[in-house]
Amino acid sequence: MLLTTLAASLLSASALACADHNYHRQMKRAENSTGMAWSYEASYDWGRLSEDYVLCQDGTQQAPIPLRLDQGLSLSHILHFDRYNFNQSGVFRNWGYGPAMTFSHPEGNYTSLPSFTFEDSGVNETVYMTGWHIHAPGDHTVQGARSKAEMHFVHVNTKGAPRAVLAFRIDPGNADSTFFTNLPPMISYRDINKTMDSQINPQVAINEVARFNEFWTYRGSLTSPPCTEGIRFFMARQILFTGVQQMRNLLRVSHYSARAEQQVWQHQINV
Repeated sequence: MLLTTLAASLLSASALACADHNYHRQMKRAENSTGMAWSYEASYDWGRLSEDYVLCQDGTQQAPIPLRLDQGLSLSHILHFDRYNFNQSGVFRNWGYGPAMTFSHPEGNYTSLPSFTFEDSGVNETVYMTGWHIHAPGDHTVQGARSKAEMHFVHVNTKGAPRAVLAFRIDPGNADSTFFTNLPPMISYRDINKTMDSQINPQVAINEVARFNEFWTYRGSLTSPPCTEGIRFFMARQILFTGVQQMRNLLRVSHYSARAEQQVWQHQINV
């Protein structure tokens, strides 16, 4: 669940929960009005760089946060995957920090994209997947441990505003991941202008974490400036395991992109 000028990402029909779906490194490190660039290595200090980034400093539902088993798992907000099990066309590239893909759709119309429905505050919401991206190492910790990588499936509402993220912890196991087997050859963070048209079935990754039958959920934010809040995170308890060589291939083309964990405040974990 990626980031950057939010309005620009919406107009381009490409929204990440952590980065806009232009995936250009210069968008991530562009100078702001103070003449200073931001980076993940200094994420603890984003709030002082620009008035536009004030939420990074004083927000009440900032992401990522530490997750633990003694917080329990969600018994509500159950996910219903309405339109997921089909190949979705898009553009595969590197967003400057790791592999990513932006899905194709008519401009301003998101309802043809893979979607799922969940309940929030007594209202059923349907959200639409605009693409995915990978952080390395993982954004979140579970029981104090951080995965080697984390994948975010980013979803928007009907107006194109980022609304929900499905988060997958990624670690090496003893067998290849079918989802990663189906990807094109990896593109390095050094080649941000290189793109490939591709297709992927997001349901494959969903199946590899037992269809999110166990998960944590909380009210969160974009995990890079401007740190906009109002995004619900769903973190699968099950890990998406890759083969050792798959993980090496992934890490080889990735760049450090984990924001410092935020203190739990008004996140309403599993509520």
